[in-house]
Amino acid sequence: MTSPLLLLAANAGPLSTLDIILFLVFVVGVVALGIYQGEKAVQGEDGAGGAAGYFLAGRGLTWWLVGFSLIAANISTEQFVGMSGAAADWLGMAIASYEWMAAITLVVVAFVFLPKLLRCGIYTIPEFLEYRYGAFSRFIMAVATLVILVGVPTASVVYSGAKVVSVFFQGHSLLGLDFGSLTVGCWIIGLSAALYVMVGGLRACAWTDLVWGVSLILGGAVVMWLAFSALGQADPAELITTKVATSSATVDQLDGANAWERFQLLNSGPAAAGENLAGGKLHMIRPASDPSIPWTALLIGLWIPNFFYWGLNQYIVQRTLGSKSLAEGQRGIVFAAAMKLLVPFIVVIPGILCFNLYSGELRSEAARKNLTTLAAVQSGSRLVYPFTENFALTEPAKAADVLRHNASVVGNTIDLPPAAGALELFAANNALLATGTPKGTKLIGYDYDAAFPTLLRELLKPGLTWFVLAAIFGAVVSSLASMLNSAATIATMDLYNKVHKNASQSALVRAGRGFTLLFVLIACLIAPSLSNPAFGGIFNFIQEFQGFISPGILAVYLFGFLVPRAPRYLGWLGIVLNAALYGGLKWFLAPEMAFLNRMAVCFGVVVLVLGAITFLKPMAKPVVLPTTDLINLESSRSAKFIGIGIVVLTLCLYAIFW
Repeated sequence: MTSPLLLLAANAGPLSTLDIILFLVFVVGVVALGIYQGEKAVQGEDGAGGAAGYFLAGRGLTWWLVGFSLIAANISTEQFVGMSGAAADWLGMAIASYEWMAAITLVVVAFVFLPKLLRCGIYTIPEFLEYRYGAFSRFIMAVATLVILVGVPTASVVYSGAKVVSVFFQGHSLLGLDFGSLTVGCWIIGLSAALYVMVGGLRACAWTDLVWGVSLILGGAVVMWLAFSALGQADPAELITTKVATSSATVDQLDGANAWERFQLLNSGPAAAGENLAGGKLHMIRPASDPSIPWTALLIGLWIPNFFYWGLNQYIVQRTLGSKSLAEGQRGIVFAAAMKLLVPFIVVIPGILCFNLYSGELRSEAARKNLTTLAAVQSGSRLVYPFTENFALTEPAKAADVLRHNASVVGNTIDLPPAAGALELFAANNALLATGTPKGTKLIGYDYDAAFPTLLRELLKPGLTWFVLAAIFGAVVSSLASMLNSAATIATMDLYNKVHKNASQSALVRAGRGFTLLFVLIACLIAPSLSNPAFGGIFNFIQEFQGFISPGILAVYLFGFLVPRAPRYLGWLGIVLNAALYGGLKWFLAPEMAFLNRMAVCFGVVVLVLGAITFLKPMAKPVVLPTTDLINLESSRSAKFIGIGIVVLTLCLYAIFW
């Protein structure tokens, strides 16, 4: 089975004949390996077959499969596009907190969350809620998880994969399909992954993830090395004059510096006009007013999505639920934690380098995006249009035109001084937007989501292209296939199986495959709309909407793990209360609050409510959870020792970049 993306690669300009052959051999070989291993699990040739074989790989995953599968499932174009884009923007190294704090989170998950989950012998995370809180809580979480999983991260991976395709292969077509089209790219990515995962289930994902995980690390390292080489050879004058300055570095300083020294000079200086920097892009600490990662979020807010994602998110945890034993799962998780420390060096730093090297290309991508909106302004649209500070800085005349348009729509007059600066234009426009008039698409100065695709297009040469392209292809397929498999597992085991209580093993597998197809169609329909700048970048979009469920689910599970007398109805109450509170804060009470701070507020309120109810009316008898005899539940002492070392190393990295 040849993926349509392979045909896309064959038509790409940077690919030589040798690149094409190597790419085809590599990808087809990895896919064949996954299908072969997946069929063995589904047919029960080397363990439990049927539903257990399809959804949990026969509960036979070893530590190295678990570890690489966790990384490959996690690191996708969501990171390469979204996180690199956020790093190219004002966040810089601060976005690395998602990775380095995840390393600590994984260690905690291995020794606190995993033992409790494996002891019950569950297929899905919502299934645990039925044992602890009741069937209705399981149903509420299953539905909420499916809505968020399919509509947010799954659609986002489809979009970010298509983003790489549309930027890297801009201007190429085959059989009448424009591969520079984001919509075409979404369908290519989505259908390719769906066909792959429908055959072999989780085991197929795990074995291909073993190869993709190694390829991702190596491919990212290649791009980083090429970007640093380009920075070291770049004309110092162009590094300063062709973009918005991010430091006070001089041509003479850059001329005598090596690549790393140039990187520090360009990104460690004071903030420049139009950039929300506090000490430069190489610092982890952000001001409390930062809309994405304020320093206050490092205390509470950022831990919430981390613990939810790594400990209670079916898409990730399904790998650990398929572990051969508790010790094997713990070793795999700790191994993944060690690899998470490397991710900022191959994802975040290249994003910063892209802005240093190719800010003009990012500006051109933004101008292309802005065309439709500017045409609407010229045609007399009755919407008002927001714009970023960088748009006002790079396109002051157009920003002034948009400001006058917005003023006419709301019935105000604007007297602009002839030399109005970017900050004045931006502030004046924000004042007009506060009137509540319906808003159109935001105008941007730079398309930061195009950072990593731009690096690929500008840096890759024949002979290297096939490997990096294969790694990106693997990133998309492994993450998307894993998400589709986990969504299908929840839909099958938590919903379908509750209605069809006597369904056969083969019927459960067929249902899982049917749900996989349904969910990819939904994700592909949603994905193209994520290119709208109103979402504020793909990475922020993902994290923002996870807030509707993650604080409540985390609170409910902590009570389930640690408070055996908490009443059963708290399971669904905590999830519903969090969704209502988060929505209220986002849309009515505190729309300007950073989403991580909103998560912290919601988590605190839900914990207080659940705690108060438990204190006033605890259960008469503590809940006793079931214990399975299918898994060896002995913990790993060596993994615990290595995990402590990883925590110490993470703290050292924070000290270096603080």
